Amino acid sequence: MPRPRTIRFTVELHRPSTPKGAAWTFLVIPARASAQLPTRSMVTVAGTLEGQPLRATLRPDGRGGHWLRVGRALREKAGVAAGDTVALEIAPVEQEPEARVPPDLRAALAANPAAKATWSDITAVARRDWVCWITSGKKAETRVKRIATACDMLACGKRRACCFDRSGIYSKSLRAPEAAESCQPTIELPRSPEQRLDRAPEVPSRHRQPLQQRMRPRRIQGRERSR
Repeated sequence: MPRPRTIRFTVELHRPSTPKGAAWTFLVIPARASAQLPTRSMVTVAGTLEGQPLRATLRPDGRGGHWLRVGRALREKAGVAAGDTVALEIAPVEQEPEARVPPDLRAALAANPAAKATWSDITAVARRDWVCWITSGKKAETRVKRIATACDMLACGKRRACCFDRSGIYSKSLRAPEAAESCQPTIELPRSPEQRLDRAPEVPSRHRQPLQQRMRPRRIQGRERSR
């Protein structure tokens, strides 16, 4: 199997707008670099960020691209901060790592031998998709329903979470964080008199007409026609 080609690029580091005061930063992979990755969904890469070793899972941004969360420890080792442009060299790993299975899903699988058997037989990427679909539910009751559905489907031999949009393009459920810089209010600086074009130019007094004269009716061929 050929070794994945190294992808090199530079990009700006951002701080997320929420949660406020977050210690982590993120970057959005440039479109040209993202297009060289093997999938539009999550993909684990290894490489360097400003010369520091990097191994992380890129997440889909819902637009066909990817973004990367950069923790405080890596940022400090690289000596960079939000607003800096950083250089990366990355390549997809040969084998995707195992996803962390939540305790509630682990307990449900243990109680369903048929589902557990299929779970053990599928790939690490398939297991990660199941976990992502279950944990993406925002409400507790949604999560409970998805665990029950997943176990039923796995018990019937379903190997993939067919209801999970891995790229986020269609469901719009996955996206990159919003940069804090883009939320800053725009402050308009005072303009010089020459730049104040919103005021109409003043008409010289010699060109002004009295109101009565301006309202006077016109005479056209012996007839009066009011304006």
